[in-house]
Amino acid sequence: MQDNIGKLFLVPTPIGNLKDMTFRAVEVLQSCDFVYAEDTRTSGLLFKHYAINVPLRSFHIHNEHEKVEEIKRHVEEGHTIGLVSDAGTPAISDPGFLAARACIEADLSVEALPGATAFVPALVESGLPCEKFVFEGFLPHKKGRLTRLTLLKNETRTMIFYESPFRINKTLEEFIIHFGSERRVSVSRELSKLYHQTIRGTLSEVQNHFMQNTPKGEFVIVLEGNHDK
Repeated sequence: MQDNIGKLFLVPTPIGNLKDMTFRAVEVLQSCDFVYAEDTRTSGLLFKHYAINVPLRSFHIHNEHEKVEEIKRHVEEGHTIGLVSDAGTPAISDPGFLAARACIEADLSVEALPGATAFVPALVESGLPCEKFVFEGFLPHKKGRLTRLTLLKNETRTMIFYESPFRINKTLEEFIIHFGSERRVSVSRELSKLYHQTIRGTLSEVQNHFMQNTPKGEFVIVLEGNHDK
């Protein structure tokens, strides 16, 4: 580790309920020289709520590559830098991995704080096995989607996916085709928010629910692994 006081903190932020912000996360962000945020407007509201008076800089999927060197340079110069996504833990289906890797490769200090992430509560409340699981995040929209689903057909661990309200019905239909209509699934939406809801059942039962009820909010799909003899 280089002999300086610079450090990159990856800080989780609430996925819906502002009360899920940890005391330590607030303290660390307040101690930063700069904080890079996926959306400065969204993070600005959070910072105002917790009286975090630290300059925000933009860091999102469209400028991530060019900002990585900038972040690394600030840490090398001895600055304490924070990195947050709109909601949840940076680098989990959000920008953050490239910045962390660049600093680690430069032998700089990197620390990820524990905190909110959507897939953990969805998995725990699914009723499906939690001791072994695989996190898939968002499936590819086009190229590579069929290949990925084919590879997962014989996966024995519980599988976790993220999905939007606009694609949830299509995804459940594809799951029925590849995994069978009787495979058990748990679908959570609006985790930690007012309309937090989890629907459990077979793939055909859960698909039928969302065919009759307009999907709203962001979704986490927890799918049973393959246990065919």
